[in-house]
Amino acid sequence: MTSGRRIRLAVVALGAVAAAGCSTPMNYMIGNGGVGARAAAWLGWQAIIAFCAATLVTWGFLLWFALRRRGTLSAHAPIDINQGQAWILIGGFLVPIGVLMFLFVDMMVVLAAEPAAKPVSPAPDIVVSGQQWWWNATYRFNGRPDLTVSLPTEIHIPVGKPVMVEVQSADVMHSFWVPKLNGKIDLVPGINNFEVLDAVRPGTYLGQCAAYCGEQHANMKLRVIAQTRSAYQAWLAHQRAPAVAPTSQQALRGEQVFLGSACSLCHTIRGTPALGQFGPDLTHLASRASIAGGMLPNDTADLEAWITHAQSLKPGSPMPDLPQFRGSDLRALVTYLQGLK
Repeated sequence: MTSGRRIRLAVVALGAVAAAGCSTPMNYMIGNGGVGARAAAWLGWQAIIAFCAATLVTWGFLLWFALRRRGTLSAHAPIDINQGQAWILIGGFLVPIGVLMFLFVDMMVVLAAEPAAKPVSPAPDIVVSGQQWWWNATYRFNGRPDLTVSLPTEIHIPVGKPVMVEVQSADVMHSFWVPKLNGKIDLVPGINNFEVLDAVRPGTYLGQCAAYCGEQHANMKLRVIAQTRSAYQAWLAHQRAPAVAPTSQQALRGEQVFLGSACSLCHTIRGTPALGQFGPDLTHLASRASIAGGMLPNDTADLEAWITHAQSLKPGSPMPDLPQFRGSDLRALVTYLQGLK
């Protein structure tokens, strides 16, 4: 074999190794934080191991053919076309079918462990509604409305406790997916499905709608925040409290701007006359990490931009442009909203 051919083979082999070692920032199979995700991750690892094994065997045969000694027709007997058929049957049919059947059975075992559309008893801990294009989580406690908590974009759960989540669609099909905690579960209009979130360690786990649901599908995000039991109970107590009353003159003016505009017709701020049900509850808006269905960070610049030009940032969303808010009114309104912690 010439040196040029050896170099080409080495380049190809190194390229294959480099490609196999590539990873993406969204590599969910490594470092998952949920019991349900572990089963799915193990299934994925089995598929990867089977693929890698088949790839190594294939490369081994290719290298063997490439490196074996060459000869002439006079040095080798004619090939018997009937030889090797057993190897074709074994390697081309029986082994792949066996591997695929093993993975299929394993996949069905993982799926059977999920609650899916089974009746749930007791009632689910959290009801998540998917809407175009944001998530809303409602915490229910034995039917007591005084303990109910509702918030968009974020879901808080205690570590080490399985939390039953019921998913519903308010409009079209969506898919609830928090990859590091569990697999996907579809939201079908008129059908309630269920999933268990069981985090094994504290942290923030990113989620996403995984079924195309319209033009802003990619911007329908959420965060699942797993907390210690004590931190979770403290968070719940804080979320049940009404909004903090503004104290500064600018925040007081911002409250008047909010209540005197169309904002109060769409949004709720508990403790005030604003009782709108169309948009997200803003009672503790400032305690959340993001706005606009998880699309934007919850900071001053993005909050001002979202209030005044939402359709430029997220075309088609239910939030209208409100260019009438400007200057001192806009600053006062944002100051008020950022005080809702």
